[in-house]
Amino acid sequence: MQLKQVIIVHKATNRLSQQWAEQCAAELEALGCEVLLGPSGPKDNPYPVFLASAHRPIDLAIVFGGDGTALAAARHLATANIPILAVNVGGHLGFLTESSEELSDSQQVWQRLLHDRFAVQQRMMLQAQVHRGHRTNLEPMSDCFLALNEMCVKPASPDRMITSILEMEIDGEVVDQYQGDGLLISTPTGSTGYTVASGGPIVHPGMDALIVTPICPLSLSSRPIVLPPGSVVSVWPLADADLNTKLWMDGVLSTAIWPGQRVDVRQADCMAQFIVLRENYSYYRTLRGKLAWAGARINYTNNHRN
Repeated sequence: MQLKQVIIVHKATNRLSQQWAEQCAAELEALGCEVLLGPSGPKDNPYPVFLASAHRPIDLAIVFGGDGTALAAARHLATANIPILAVNVGGHLGFLTESSEELSDSQQVWQRLLHDRFAVQQRMMLQAQVHRGHRTNLEPMSDCFLALNEMCVKPASPDRMITSILEMEIDGEVVDQYQGDGLLISTPTGSTGYTVASGGPIVHPGMDALIVTPICPLSLSSRPIVLPPGSVVSVWPLADADLNTKLWMDGVLSTAIWPGQRVDVRQADCMAQFIVLRENYSYYRTLRGKLAWAGARINYTNNHRN
């Protein structure tokens, strides 16, 4: 990997992640690298400006924060095939991020990157567009939205909690109607987020699949379903006289969906690329650590292997 032009982004309003970002920027500039530095958060989106102002191809994006900061980076950088080194500084769970301990010797990290001593993990993404009318109408009436974790169709209102009524088609065939808090269409990466909290399955990120999970459905027969990656999931809002149904990408508001419109969700044409520095990386170890599995409450001595 070359390190001629690098994006460095830190979690907005988090002083510690900003300090890490500024330190790494100074070190990379000392190596002759041009650095684009800025905050990322609900009110800060540096990526369009960075991508438009870059004078040469961007070799790497270093992101300091939590999973939300990493998700924002993936949504904006996946189409440009820019690898992301996400470091957990100021985050919480950190499913997508490297530990800050991996950058304790940052000079060694830069040498590892320059000499290609790292792994790249590719993760499937979703894309969604809003259409009007019957499924044969393929002319979109919205932008193309990207998500690494999930697309969510649910209502939003400042006055009350609203129950949504949604109809779902898979490849043009009506499968179910849901009455509840909403509907999630997630990637395997997102299966450990909102999806698992809603009772959905955990799916290994090495797979390509779409996971459809109803959020608090009023029918006990409405269950999660795992689909092959070539599927197209269409969601229609029903009985929404107040026009409250919204499309959310990774928890960020995308657009409104009105009755008579549908949102089509499918596998995106691009994939997010995350750099892995840990030499002993294990997805199952991540699950055990982040979800407190394997005797976290009661510690049993594991003698049966001896």
